[in-house]
Amino acid sequence: MRKPLIALLPLLLLCVTTIEATAEIRIKLGVVTKPGSAQNIVADKFKELIESSSEGNVKVQIFHSKSIGNETEILQQIQMNTIQMGIITGGPFDTFDPIVRVINYPFLFKDYAQVDEILDGPLGAEILKSLEDAGVKGLCFSENGFRNLTNNRRAVSHPKDVEGLKIRVMASAMHKTIWQQLGANPTPMPWPIYTELEQGVIDGQENPLWVMEVYKFYEIQDHMTLTRHVYSPHIDVASLLWWNTLDQGTRKLIQSTMYEAAVHQRKLNREKNSARLDFLKSKGMRVVASPDIGAFRARVAGIKDTEIYKDPRVRDLLIRVLEATK
Repeated sequence: MRKPLIALLPLLLLCVTTIEATAEIRIKLGVVTKPGSAQNIVADKFKELIESSSEGNVKVQIFHSKSIGNETEILQQIQMNTIQMGIITGGPFDTFDPIVRVINYPFLFKDYAQVDEILDGPLGAEILKSLEDAGVKGLCFSENGFRNLTNNRRAVSHPKDVEGLKIRVMASAMHKTIWQQLGANPTPMPWPIYTELEQGVIDGQENPLWVMEVYKFYEIQDHMTLTRHVYSPHIDVASLLWWNTLDQGTRKLIQSTMYEAAVHQRKLNREKNSARLDFLKSKGMRVVASPDIGAFRARVAGIKDTEIYKDPRVRDLLIRVLEATK
């Protein structure tokens, strides 16, 4: 009876190997924003690319519109491998790894070319690698964009115009400190915030142009100032617990398709900004296009010496990034 069993063994092993090689991988991917938003464009493109490249062996389910929580809660679920991936604004990483504060430093980047040079280079890779200590695999950076101020009380051209404004900020010590130094009353608040703006719970907010358009802030905010005070990336991440279970081929496929999706979204976002600004003006937003940026810079110049940059590891990277972006 042993001979037939031995003869069948290679065939059985071939079957097992084939099943493992073609086993379907299911990815739950979380974003806090609604369809059409910057995060969702990346998520949709990633889903399209990886499902096509894997010939259907990788399936992506996108959870959007805060359906599984705010960005901090999504990150917590990624840590636990409840969901496998997320596209998250840089600010909420603050409480998971303060190293991310470096790229949220005010008035850091001159332009998009410099953004890509730093974030796609060794310094950006260092930040992504650091996230592993928090149980998160950093894959690449996609784009939220340069942030601008809107409010419902007055035109803002100078930091003195900001004083006393109640401004919604992300749950980030970095962003809260920026607006404190500018004299505002920063108010951390989860997304979305349309109702709070409409009801006057807060006077204003700060975000890239696409947010004003997609979330229709032109309906409830009279004034916008092109401060471009912070370049805000999205960090495209995976659960490290999950990542460590994947074979090298699958990791390479996920990494490459997510980066391709991120580059696609960055290009699309930048191409649309001029038309967005025209659209917002046509909807009645009063835009201060040339505020006193020198005065804004001077007001926040001392931020590098505050408590949020005291961690030696964070401070060392900040010094290197500041040098690279001179």
